Amino acid sequence: MEKTILETKDLSFSYEEKQVLKKINVSIQKGEKIAVMGCNGAGKSTFFLNLNGVLQPDDGTIFFHGEKMGKKNFLKLHEKVGFVFQDADSQMIASNVKAEISFGPMNLGLSRQEVEKRVEDAVAYMELGDFINRAPHYLSGGEKKRVSIADILAMEPEVLIFDEPMAALDPVNAQNVEEVLNRIHEDGKTLIIATHDVEFAYRFSTRILVFCDGDIIADGTPDEIFHREDVLERAHLKRPSIMTIWEALVDQKIVPKEINPPKTANEAAKKIQEDFYINRRN
Repeated sequence: MEKTILETKDLSFSYEEKQVLKKINVSIQKGEKIAVMGCNGAGKSTFFLNLNGVLQPDDGTIFFHGEKMGKKNFLKLHEKVGFVFQDADSQMIASNVKAEISFGPMNLGLSRQEVEKRVEDAVAYMELGDFINRAPHYLSGGEKKRVSIADILAMEPEVLIFDEPMAALDPVNAQNVEEVLNRIHEDGKTLIIATHDVEFAYRFSTRILVFCDGDIIADGTPDEIFHREDVLERAHLKRPSIMTIWEALVDQKIVPKEINPPKTANEAAKKIQEDFYINRRN
C-alpha cells in the first residue's frame, strides 16, 4: 500500500504582492520518483523551498507523515526534506569538503561520533575520499555536484529535492549524477526533481507534475503527460524524441503496437531486435 509522506493543501505563497503559488494540492507517496516541469518562473523552486521549510506558506498547510507543519515544527521539514540547489556554489560555505559535509549534521545537534559517521558514510557513498581536504569551490562542476549531494545525504533525509541536478554538466558527469539518483532511489529515498530535460523526465520519473503560473496544470505518469498536447503547449514542453520515433515505427507497422514503448534509444533497439528475431523464427 502506498504511504503518503508529504502533502500540501491549498499551499499559497507570494513575494511581496506577486502570488507565486496558488492553492497547490498534491500528495507525494513514499518511494516515488517525481519530475517537476514547467517554464522558468512557474513556481517550481518556490514550491521546493516551502516543502523543505526554508520558506513558510502565506496560506495553506504542509503535512509530513500526516503531521501538520507549523511554526513550531517547521524545522522537521528542513531535516527530513533535503534540497540540493542547482548552483552547487550557492550551497557551499566551508573551507574544505569534510567541513562542508559536516555542517548540516552538526546543526542537528548530533553527537560528534554520529556526525563523523554520517560524514564518512556520505563521503564513501559519493566517492569523495580523495577530496575531503580540498576547498570545494576549486573542484570541477561534477565534483561540486557530488559534494552538494553528499551535504544532503549526511542529513539523512527521507525526501530529496533536486533543482536541475544536471544543469551545466557535461554528458559524462550528467550520466554519473543520473546513476547516483537511481542508486539513492533504490536505497529507499523519495526523489523530487525539477528538470527541463524531457528525455530525462520520460525515462527516469514515475510521475510528472507540470507547473504553469503558480498552478499544477497536470499530474500523471510520463506517458500520460507527454500525450497531452494541451499541457505541452501551455507549459512550452516538447515530447521526448524516443516517443515520437517509436510511434512513427508503430504507424509504419515496423514494430507492433502491442510492444510496450521504450524509454531510451538502447531499449528501443533491443525491442526491435527481439521482435525481428521472433518474427524470423516464426
